[in-house]
Amino acid sequence: MLDIRGVDLNLLVSLDTLLEQANVTRAAARLGLSQPALSAQLARLREVFQDPLLVPSETGRGMALTARALELKEPLRAALEELERIVKRPPVFDPMTAQRVFSIVANDNAVVMLGLGLLHRLRSGAGPGIRVSFQSPRSDLLPGLLERGEVDVLLGSERTIPRGMKMRKLLDERFRMAQRKGHPRGTGTLTLEEYCGLQHVLVSSVGGSFHGFMDEHLEKQGHQRTVAVSVHTYTLAPMVLEATDYVCTLPARFLAGFADRLDCFELPLTLPDFTLSAAWHPRCQEDPGHLWLREQLIEVARRNGVSPA
Repeated sequence: MLDIRGVDLNLLVSLDTLLEQANVTRAAARLGLSQPALSAQLARLREVFQDPLLVPSETGRGMALTARALELKEPLRAALEELERIVKRPPVFDPMTAQRVFSIVANDNAVVMLGLGLLHRLRSGAGPGIRVSFQSPRSDLLPGLLERGEVDVLLGSERTIPRGMKMRKLLDERFRMAQRKGHPRGTGTLTLEEYCGLQHVLVSSVGGSFHGFMDEHLEKQGHQRTVAVSVHTYTLAPMVLEATDYVCTLPARFLAGFADRLDCFELPLTLPDFTLSAAWHPRCQEDPGHLWLREQLIEVARRNGVSPA
C-alpha cells in the first residue's frame, strides 16, 4: 500500500514533469534542477511507487513510461491542477448561503447595546444558515476558548480582554444613576454626599461581589457608598429598582431602554469613559466569515451614533 505521508509534494510535481517530458534532462531544465538532483528524485519516486516509472526507450532517445506511469499521468496532472486552484483560490464568505455558528461572549449589557442590533442586521443581511450563540463563560477559560476557535468574539471592556488578542474599539459609554419613578428622593440634582448616602445595587459580573469599579473610584477621592444588593446581570437591576428605593449606576445606552420605567440622572462626579470593544484571536484575523462578523458589529456601533476607532 502506498503511504503518502512520506511523499513530498515537490516529488509529485517533479513526477508530473518527468511523465510529460519523458526525458530527465529536459524535465530537469523545466524544473530548474540539476540532472543529478532530478535523477535522485526519480530514484525516490521509484521507491515510493515500487515501479520503475520511466525506462530507457528502445529507440535510444529519451525514456518510455511504464504501464504504472501511464496510469498515473492524467490523474496526477488533474490532482495537481486542482491543488493549485485550491491554493490560489481566494477564500470567500457568502452570509446568504453559508452554514456557520458565530459564538460571542458578552454580558447582557453588551448584548443590549450591540447584540440586538447585530440580530436585527442578520434578519436581512444573512441567510438561515447563520446562527449566533451568546455566551458568558468564566474569564479564566476565555483565552483557551478563543485560541481553539470555540469562541469567535468577546465583547467587553478593555480590562476583560485576555492578553495577545486582537481588539477593535466599538464604542465609548458613560454612566448615569437610575431610580424608580416616584422615588422618595425626588428628582433633584444629585450631590456627591447624597449619592454616597443612598442604598445602591451593584451589577457583579463574577456574581456576589459588593465592590466594583465605582467603589474603587470613590475611594480614590476619599468617599464611600453603601452597596445593599448585588445582582449578576444588568437586566435584573431595573426590576430591583422598580420594586425598591435602591439606586443603581448603569451605562446610559442600557438605561435608554427603560426610560418609561426609571428616572435617570447625571452623576455628581467625573468617571473615565467605559469602552466596549470586540476582541478575537489572531488566528481569525483573515478569516472571511470572521471579517464579515466584525464588520457587522462595527456597523451596529456606527448606527448607534458612534464612529469606531
